Amino acid sequence: MSPAEPADTAQDRLVLAKEASRATARMTSDDKARALEAIARALEAHTAVIIEANARDIERGRASGISEGLIDRLRLDETRVAALASAVRDVAALADPVGQVVGGHRMPNGVSLEQVRVPFGVVGVIYEARPNVTVDIAALALRSGNASVLRGGSAARESNTVLVRVMRDALEESGITAEAIQTVDDFGRDGAMALMRGRGFVDVLVPRGSASLIETVVTESIVPVIETGAGNVHIVLDESAPEDWAREIVVNAKVQRPSVCNAVETVLVLRQAAPHLVPIIADALHSEGVAIHGDDVVAGMVANIIPATEEDWATEYLSLDIAMKVVDDLDDALAHIRQYSTGHTESIVTIDSRNAERFLAEVDSAVVMVNASTRFTDGGEFGFGAEVGISTQKLHARGPMGLAELTSTKWLARGSGQTRP
Repeated sequence: MSPAEPADTAQDRLVLAKEASRATARMTSDDKARALEAIARALEAHTAVIIEANARDIERGRASGISEGLIDRLRLDETRVAALASAVRDVAALADPVGQVVGGHRMPNGVSLEQVRVPFGVVGVIYEARPNVTVDIAALALRSGNASVLRGGSAARESNTVLVRVMRDALEESGITAEAIQTVDDFGRDGAMALMRGRGFVDVLVPRGSASLIETVVTESIVPVIETGAGNVHIVLDESAPEDWAREIVVNAKVQRPSVCNAVETVLVLRQAAPHLVPIIADALHSEGVAIHGDDVVAGMVANIIPATEEDWATEYLSLDIAMKVVDDLDDALAHIRQYSTGHTESIVTIDSRNAERFLAEVDSAVVMVNASTRFTDGGEFGFGAEVGISTQKLHARGPMGLAELTSTKWLARGSGQTRP
């Protein structure tokens, strides 16, 4: 078996990843940047092979009846492969977090203390139908001094197999251990279980995908998990919202890429704004092919409205569907968000500074916005180069996760013979 070929069992791969993590932790910043540049060049050189493999995944997905939203997440074309290579270079250009001093002080006895960032070791990720995640995670893990073990799901099996092989070969050709990037895809559910049960080998596990996948990983893992969440995302329009801002922000947040977790799923319109804003927003959405699931007030103002049910307010559509509701006031909007939000991203369109500041202060989501599209909740847009995922938990990492979120810290103590009395 050549160095770039995977090991024979899922457990073997966890062992190899753990061993590789000791090597990646010792790599210099220049070594890591050089490895990432090699990966970017390899992705570009193998674009045709990657797209061919991806076409097989799409063909199989359509035959099995998966949704068009998932097909869009799954698809790789020349533009998207080029974007993957560009994202890898962006990650390489970021400041290396390893060794950064977080804090420190000198104790009264003269011992010097420093808290510094260190790699986790082995980062595991379980995700669905997102071959771009394969590259993003591998790049972020490597730049932060970690090894990665990937479980990308059956929908993207062909794409991920090629992507992992291309990246491992690039590392080997750069003189860096290929074992720093592992996949357990070929073991199916057993591979996912190995990650969730890999205590002592997997230092942190990140699930990305459906609510059911995330719940399974959170409840069944015996390794630490950073929980990412579904995106039941809201936009609130108040009576001061400029019509053009409201229209453009809502349409962009829904239509620009409806299959992703930062796409808006529910629009809440304050009652005083409803008579003039609801028809404008509905007309703009209908013209883009969006199906509107509205309450009785919305249905009374606009034609071609699907009656909304209780289920609609809790639904992450990931499609050209949206829920729309008229609420009495900002209090009512905030109460609705508290009840139905998944804690991902919420935005308000307003020029009322009091409403804006209250919304920012009271909404308890990972990202809270004023007068901006929710589509900006993204590691690349936030300047991270790529992202591990968008964390909706409150411990260690929250919101788009970049390099810093793939590190822990340790304390360095330097003394000159001190002992404790």
